[in-house]
Amino acid sequence: MRLIPAVLLSVSLAPAAHAAGMPGQFDYYVMALSWSPDYCAARPDDREQCSRQYGFVLHGLWPQYLRGYPADCSRERFDEGMLQRFSGLYPSRKLYRHEWEKHGTCSGLGQAQYHQLAASLKARLAIPVAYQAPVQPLRKTLTELKAELQAANPWLGTRALALACSGGGRFLKEVYVCTDKQGRQGRACGDDVLASERRSCRQPDILLRSVR
Repeated sequence: MRLIPAVLLSVSLAPAAHAAGMPGQFDYYVMALSWSPDYCAARPDDREQCSRQYGFVLHGLWPQYLRGYPADCSRERFDEGMLQRFSGLYPSRKLYRHEWEKHGTCSGLGQAQYHQLAASLKARLAIPVAYQAPVQPLRKTLTELKAELQAANPWLGTRALALACSGGGRFLKEVYVCTDKQGRQGRACGDDVLASERRSCRQPDILLRSVR
């Protein structure tokens, strides 16, 4: 559809096409966290992101419908002041603008509020030590990976996580964290998000590329 755009401008959840929407009218959020080593394996020329040893990075905070998602809900342009105010929120300057204009405009929040919510959710999500900067690839089943993230984040509850894979389902690409509209607690991801996971992650286990 539309657990960080890196530059992930080309990737969105993809199960259902986006629809015209009104700011603030949506059902829940997906916080998308990209596994940076996988992104950089495909785009090694992105020096802004790939010259650094990132693990999970923020792709975006996406308003979602129960099926599909709204996008480009207003013509409000990105405020460049957000780059300094929320420095380090994204791994790429391009993502700030792209994510606000495509997804943030649908949140019903002002730019500072939207970026603060994204920053708060990103900071709240605890990443287990094994996933922070592995120097060797990690092989996990989907169930293991989700269980370990949920154990570190009891506030998520069940069914609040979904994955996206690359390479025919062999590699972890992204983690999707589903929350309520206030970002206070996890909630079940929509059926389309979970269906996208099934299409994307077709192997019995997946590999997390090492952080270089």
